[in-house]
Amino acid sequence: MGLRGTKSTLVVLGLALAAPAGAQQRLALVGGMLLDGYEVPPVHHAAVVIEGARIVAVGRAAEIEIPDDAEVIDTSGRVMLPGLIDLHAHLAILGHGSYGRWFPWLEEEGISIEEVMEISAKQLLLAGVTTAVDLAAPLEASISLRDRIARGEIPGARMLMSGPWITSAVRFWPPEFQIGVSSPEEASEAVERLAAAGVDVIKAWAGLTREDYQAIADTAHEHGLRVHAHVYGPEEVRNALETGIDVLTHAGSAGTPPYEPELVRDIVVAGRPVVITGAHRVWVFPATVQFPERLQDPRLRQDLPAVMYEEFQRSFENFHTLGYFQTTPRQMFFGDASLGQFIDAGAVMGMGTDSGTPLNFHTEALWREIKAHVDLGMAPLDAIAAATRINARILGMGDELGTIEVGKLADIIVIDGDPRFDIMALDDPVLVVKDGRPYRR
Repeated sequence: MGLRGTKSTLVVLGLALAAPAGAQQRLALVGGMLLDGYEVPPVHHAAVVIEGARIVAVGRAAEIEIPDDAEVIDTSGRVMLPGLIDLHAHLAILGHGSYGRWFPWLEEEGISIEEVMEISAKQLLLAGVTTAVDLAAPLEASISLRDRIARGEIPGARMLMSGPWITSAVRFWPPEFQIGVSSPEEASEAVERLAAAGVDVIKAWAGLTREDYQAIADTAHEHGLRVHAHVYGPEEVRNALETGIDVLTHAGSAGTPPYEPELVRDIVVAGRPVVITGAHRVWVFPATVQFPERLQDPRLRQDLPAVMYEEFQRSFENFHTLGYFQTTPRQMFFGDASLGQFIDAGAVMGMGTDSGTPLNFHTEALWREIKAHVDLGMAPLDAIAAATRINARILGMGDELGTIEVGKLADIIVIDGDPRFDIMALDDPVLVVKDGRPYRR
């Protein structure tokens, strides 16, 4: 049977909330160091005052008037920064070792995709990801989950949904995750259907022609939708760039040798965002070889129903032999150069993780992706800005999200340690505030 309504669901969705949904409360985070999402020095001994879902005051605590009726959370000795944004998540998967086993297993157990997505959304939230873009899931489940979170019915990151991706070849995942097209006209029609259903973004998957990309971009832009394209090869990247695709995702990863300097230069000059999702194989695989105990992270046991946790552990046996990792040696060979080419060239870098892919857990994917960028020379404040302010701008939501400023939505995380000196301080925040509501594990 499914998970909803069972004892397992209580474990999956168990969160400590400071206020009931919909309450117009005042909240003050007081005493910690503030990184506001810009590449500037921090505010020490800061305070952030929140009313309802929005920030109403920010500054040094000594200079901020704290309302008498505010709930005060002491953040002394800790660091406050904007809620993180992940531009490439997969809520329908949770890090299980094999797609070929995962989807049939769900069907055998009678577990719906939306139930899985609930777990993922909550995991993202508790990992400090207050906004995420899901780039492949059945349409009805995608819209339903997004709206249930927005209404406060279930806890989770604020979700932007693509629904099924548009592709020239339906493969790998179940048919309901994708829309196959064989002409630009069909590609345009697919965008029309998705737009009418209420998706937030469009995803174009590998194998499309230049004409397909043009039709997808033109139709999406008519509806005010941005397009994220799954691209690897240089010709594919060039086609997506020149037809107006808004975000180049995966570009430079998956074992692709560094691109010719002219292509990188053209991406940089165009200001086209690149979301390389570099860590999900190249950094995650060796990290697991060195520390396989990460596969038994207590957060997984806490978040997953027992039957699902047991299935996960079975899927991790001999993880180095999994089909997903058979090209990893080649990807590791080119990994530093592939990601480094965009960092060194000054490209607009967004942060996305491909979270949910094998061994790439929602609980930690984004800090690992940020760390990969920092390890290759990106300044920590730049990497944090990429995962907050720049990502919000890429989504067209910079007026609402991405920085801690008066008038913006109150998405804030509190962490132990200064990420300017140790970026791993982003792992496992002690407090997450989304829309002015605090959440703790």
